[in-house]
Amino acid sequence: MKHQNHLKGNGNAKSSSKGRNKKSTYSNEAPEEVVQADFAFFDPKPDDFHGVKILLQNYLDNKQWDLTGFVDLILSQTTVGTVVKIEDDEDDGIFALVTALNLGRYKDHKSIMELKDYLLKLCQEGTFAAELKAFLEDQPENVGLLVSQRMMNLPLQLLPHLYDALLDEISWAVEDEPTEELRKSFCFKHFLVITRIYKKNAPNRSGYTNSKEEDIIYIKPDDEIFHELSLWSFTFPLRNQRLAVYELRNYQLMGLVMAVEAEKAPTFRQQLHSLINES
Repeated sequence: MKHQNHLKGNGNAKSSSKGRNKKSTYSNEAPEEVVQADFAFFDPKPDDFHGVKILLQNYLDNKQWDLTGFVDLILSQTTVGTVVKIEDDEDDGIFALVTALNLGRYKDHKSIMELKDYLLKLCQEGTFAAELKAFLEDQPENVGLLVSQRMMNLPLQLLPHLYDALLDEISWAVEDEPTEELRKSFCFKHFLVITRIYKKNAPNRSGYTNSKEEDIIYIKPDDEIFHELSLWSFTFPLRNQRLAVYELRNYQLMGLVMAVEAEKAPTFRQQLHSLINES
């Protein structure tokens, strides 16, 4: 489990790391409501299967792929990865997941092979096809697939602590894993992030573009920071469209793939803390 924190009150979470093997608990109490939820960080375990699978059900749009195997892979990696639950909730629901999987270490896993094939087909004629191919096929041992999924009602104040937990665990794994092979598997040079955004419809334009040139609405604030720090990125149309609210009538839900250098992690952490503290 994660480092210990007990925070009560208005949900403005503050963290103090006190070890590597304890649970973290955060409280979300909206001023207008009487319901208080204590969120806790845990290492993934097999009992989390159904909750994690629900979070990841649209991870690759509507593609039929080995999602079950992907979830099993995530849950088997307990030294790096976090799930968020409501403390003492008997339903054991999962509100968030964050982890990083080495694409080289798991290159022969069915789910990873299908994920790679999916991305390569999406970008086969795109601007960054060569860069993506290098990540997925030529140098996968240097790439961590950063998986970050959560319920939309998760308090934003938890995000900095969730990413702090992930990045700290990666650093610890480089030092503490029992074999050199495992330690090296967490020495990431890059992270690959798959997410979704709303992009403004652009008449007479189609295909796969450098999405930084487009008007974008980010569903998750952390994605905006990743995007600003990214080495390269591309968008692609999603088949599984949400029913958009009126304000988004001129926007389309799109997939977004980003490559972020691992050395940018400290900058990401600082910017995320600043963004959430100011919100």
